[in-house]
Amino acid sequence: MTTTTDTAVPTTADRIDIATAAPAVFKALIGFDAASRAGLDPTLVELVQTRASQINGCAYCLHMHTKDARKRGETEERLYLLTAWREARHFYTAKEQAALAFTEAVTLVSQAGVPDDVYDEAAAHFDDGELAQLLGLVLTINAWNRIALTSRRRAGTDARAATH
Repeated sequence: MTTTTDTAVPTTADRIDIATAAPAVFKALIGFDAASRAGLDPTLVELVQTRASQINGCAYCLHMHTKDARKRGETEERLYLLTAWREARHFYTAKEQAALAFTEAVTLVSQAGVPDDVYDEAAAHFDDGELAQLLGLVLTINAWNRIALTSRRRAGTDARAATH
């Protein structure tokens, strides 16, 4: 006979809140995030943030960014296929595909670095300023994912939801 024991998962109350504990750090990350996304296509921004959040398994950020993507007119079909975008390339523009490949490479940098072909394809679709912003965007969503996972943020508890 096998028995299982339910282990209580700590709530966010049991974990640090970076906004409260280190407001200057939190504010700096918000500024970095805003500067990174400025001028980039908002649809692309949400696709990048959603894809990185999928890779990192961050339900909090997935909930937030898929909701934001829908508000910006993103289709359910493209959101559902995002994990398999390589097999569904016809749903995404060449620029979006380059951004998604770049997002995956940077997010998973410890596995293979950022291969030249991935970097070169992104550079073919984004000028230097845009590519730098895309890199910043990928860095910030990875930071937000790690903050949400470390602090055990629960999906659906985004404070912005009350104002949207």
